[in-house]
Amino acid sequence: MKIKVGDKVAAVNENIEGRVVSISNSIITIESEDGFLIEYFEKELITINDVADFKMKITEGIQSAIKEKESNAKKQKPKLIVNKKNIPAMEVDLHIEKLVSNTRGLDNYDILNIQMETARRQLDFAIRKRFQRVIFIHGVGEGVLKSELESLFRRYEFIKHYEADLQKYGRAATEVYIPQSQK
Repeated sequence: MKIKVGDKVAAVNENIEGRVVSISNSIITIESEDGFLIEYFEKELITINDVADFKMKITEGIQSAIKEKESNAKKQKPKLIVNKKNIPAMEVDLHIEKLVSNTRGLDNYDILNIQMETARRQLDFAIRKRFQRVIFIHGVGEGVLKSELESLFRRYEFIKHYEADLQKYGRAATEVYIPQSQK
């Protein structure tokens, strides 16, 4: 719609309304409700009748979208689709400096006992809380902790263990898989 002198208009990007007092080339001068003269390009203004129609159309569109969303929500229950490969694994770092604040006075036997007790406790926790995968980070070293962990895992008949992701952990971690019964 073409704007003419006397039309009541509103600025598109500002909260200003007024009456058109003059039009010169592409510049439209309006007198705001506060009595100030302000110049705009035609594309920056909209007539008040157009504003009311625009607001009404937006309101109708919003109400229609809300009704549609509510009706769809009643029809469908949300489905949770879980890709089991993407479920993050619980990680347990068994490096002694991660488990105790000070290793002074601990010999290798004490360190191994702390690591194994932590591993057993964390594995029992994972089973209780129904975690499906647990990564035990044991490091490479001489392999004593790794072989002790394998001995621990063999005591649980239902779990499986294997080397964790080589790209992420190298040979420094073992992954435990805990099958979950379907209920």
